[in-house]
Amino acid sequence: MKNTFLKLERWTTGLSLLIACLMLVIASSLGMFQIVTRFVLEQPAEWTEILIRLSLIWMVFMGIPAAFRQGAMVSVDVLYRWSPPKVRRVLDWLVCLAALILIGVIIWWGWDYALRGRVQSMAGLESVSMFWGYVAMPIGAMFCVIGIIGNLIDPQRHELETAQ
Repeated sequence: MKNTFLKLERWTTGLSLLIACLMLVIASSLGMFQIVTRFVLEQPAEWTEILIRLSLIWMVFMGIPAAFRQGAMVSVDVLYRWSPPKVRRVLDWLVCLAALILIGVIIWWGWDYALRGRVQSMAGLESVSMFWGYVAMPIGAMFCVIGIIGNLIDPQRHELETAQ
């Protein structure tokens, strides 16, 4: 069961990181395109601004699960270093619980916000609903849940171990 979940977690975290990297490529490509059209061709493409913003939002929310998986988002390094092994495991559970509560709030309100925003259209892209921008929050948060639980089952503390 543990190994099956960790395989699922590796796959989902890898997928979310791949999507985040693709969104970075899209944002930077559109940024270069915008520079060329605005300053070289003197015909600005306004639609690129909203797509850059949208891809950066998706990049952030799809990159966060990898940070949670590595234990880099919620860190209590000093307390962790000074604690005996049994207390460290209690700290792992407390951090996991706190992170899951926060992520649960993001999923709940992010989905609500996305549903409310579906009647809005994006400025510059009138045919695209704001739903696609807002839904990055709950989708990224669902990937985070898997990463948080994966970090609880198999903690990754590379930065903590090398700092000692």
